[in-house]
Amino acid sequence: MRRRDLLWASVLAFSPPFAGAQGPSSATAQLPFGVTVARAAEARARKPEIYDGAYRVIAYPMGDVPDDRGVCTDTVIRAFRTGDIDLQQLVHEDMRRAFAAYPKTWGLKRPDRNIDHRRVPNLEVFFTRQGKALTRSRWASEYLPGDLVSWRLTGTNLPHIGVVSTQTSALTHQPLIAHNIGAGTQIEDCLFAWPMTGWFRWA
Repeated sequence: MRRRDLLWASVLAFSPPFAGAQGPSSATAQLPFGVTVARAAEARARKPEIYDGAYRVIAYPMGDVPDDRGVCTDTVIRAFRTGDIDLQQLVHEDMRRAFAAYPKTWGLKRPDRNIDHRRVPNLEVFFTRQGKALTRSRWASEYLPGDLVSWRLTGTNLPHIGVVSTQTSALTHQPLIAHNIGAGTQIEDCLFAWPMTGWFRWA
């Protein structure tokens, strides 16, 4: 059994029991958080999506841009919401507490709940501050479904982020990544395609 398969088995072994009539009735109630996130990100790949990072005024909390568009961070945000985690609210509240800890790349003098959670460097800081950052590994088998990986794209140094999926490449045996790099959410073999800057696990 491959190392990733052993890790996958250990994740399933700690799945919460079925909640029954007193709890959530959906099948996701039985799944580990990471698997729920991974499957939600995979589902986005089955929807038409226009790559659009334009600034928009959105609702708060649980605000979202139109469902037929988004960027790489929107794939993450929407996937996390299937596990009842609203990154818009969490990032905004953390930035209000510790604004100085976050990048000043965009010249903001205060948090902006419309856009802050949609920026990769902010997510990197947030997950690190929440103790969710892992030491980056060169072993593909250590990356589990629902983990987040961030990179700086080769040639442009632009930040990018994706979700480790439940699927594995038949060619490289590496976990596939659900991400939006310009053509809507896709599921691709790109774990080590660019310089990795972050590895996060919300447990």
